[in-house]
Amino acid sequence: MAVTLYGYAKCSTCRDAMKSLQRKGVEAKLFDMFETAPPQERIREWMAASGLPLKKLFNTSGEVYKEMNLKDKLGDMSEDEQIALLASNGRLVKRPIVVDSRRKKKITVGFKEEEYERVWGPNT
Repeated sequence: MAVTLYGYAKCSTCRDAMKSLQRKGVEAKLFDMFETAPPQERIREWMAASGLPLKKLFNTSGEVYKEMNLKDKLGDMSEDEQIALLASNGRLVKRPIVVDSRRKKKITVGFKEEEYERVWGPNT
């Protein structure tokens, strides 16, 4: 199985997620969101595939989120405005996001080993 891990190479959580995938025999390619923010269409795909509300795709513990005071601003923004904001700065996106490269409906947002076991397979 081949997946894309959307994250940041220096993020310890992203590195832990990558190691977990490797232990499961899952080949993961890193898309560094700090170098290139994901396009709006990709964010829409993630939202549809995950079934999560858009707010769950924001990195609410990140510096940029806090500096922009988004906790108080997101409620007044339209979905399109929020998606455009996520696409403008990869540091605003929760990480890691892992997507099956072939079946784009298989996705995880964030890293929890139990969820990786269920979605990406048991440790080998």
